[in-house]
Amino acid sequence: MADRPTPKLMADRLIVALDVPSVDQARALTDRLDPVVNFYKIGMWLFYAPGAERLIDDLIRRGKKIFLDCKMYDIGETVKQGVARATDRGVSIITVHGDPEIMQAAVAGKGGSAETRIFAISVLTSMNDASLAALGYRLAMKDLIDLRVKLASECGCDGVIASASDDPNGLRQVAGNPRLLVGTPGIRPAGSAVDDHK
Repeated sequence: MADRPTPKLMADRLIVALDVPSVDQARALTDRLDPVVNFYKIGMWLFYAPGAERLIDDLIRRGKKIFLDCKMYDIGETVKQGVARATDRGVSIITVHGDPEIMQAAVAGKGGSAETRIFAISVLTSMNDASLAALGYRLAMKDLIDLRVKLASECGCDGVIASASDDPNGLRQVAGNPRLLVGTPGIRPAGSAVDDHK
């Protein structure tokens, strides 16, 4: 897929998750990885910790890219304004849930920014067919993922978040979009615990 934009440096392809409970631990990790890593994910573990705001600004000021994994799920205007504020700060990737109104609002919120990308969450990896059915979904997991990937592309999202078992090229084919970016967070070494991921 030569027409898909691909980062030239491995430091721009690998996104290190700062899934630690304190900003001090995150700073120590980023200082240690500084020459090797350019991209960091900040999720809810760290986002609500004291000092996270300053950490985000400091990393951006140092030329690092931020993947803000906040999985926005709210009414359209709230998502739009949240994405607009993150875009103004220089956040590179923002995650939102894969509902059409949310995705459209997120794309509107980033405006014409070529630096900020919206990634849609199709289905949380903690869910399976049984948990989807308990929430009232009539589609099986695979069918819901395919539907939301297609909708993400139609809504103008730059990419989707996929599990390690999803085929990125298959998702692009479902979306009808060879340029759709596919991110797979939380890849674990073989034999490690899966915890709440299904």
